[in-house]
Amino acid sequence: MATNSWSGELRKPVFVKVESLKPGTNGHTLLVKVVNSNMVLQKGRAVSPHAHNIRIAECVVGDDTGTILFTARNDQVDLVKPGTSVILRNAKIDMFKGTMRLAVDKWGRI
Repeated sequence: MATNSWSGELRKPVFVKVESLKPGTNGHTLLVKVVNSNMVLQKGRAVSPHAHNIRIAECVVGDDTGTILFTARNDQVDLVKPGTSVILRNAKIDMFKGTMRLAVDKWGRI
């Protein structure tokens, strides 16, 4: 019989600041405030009632060390309203047109 070595305790999150983010890295946990949010894509499919709408918003988020663009997708768009503070867990840095963008994929959470 196999023994389970998991003790049941979760690791405490290590929050990083915007200024310490580097291109091509992932697994970041940040506490940021949403400065503004701009819907850039909203598509719906009328073919199937079970199809999901596609929504993408570009948001400027930041802390006391700087700001960065955050790309919110689908349900994430509802959570990032200007003036709200959010915790981004397991966020990654994508490069787009020579600038860093923060994203939370299916493995992360807002």
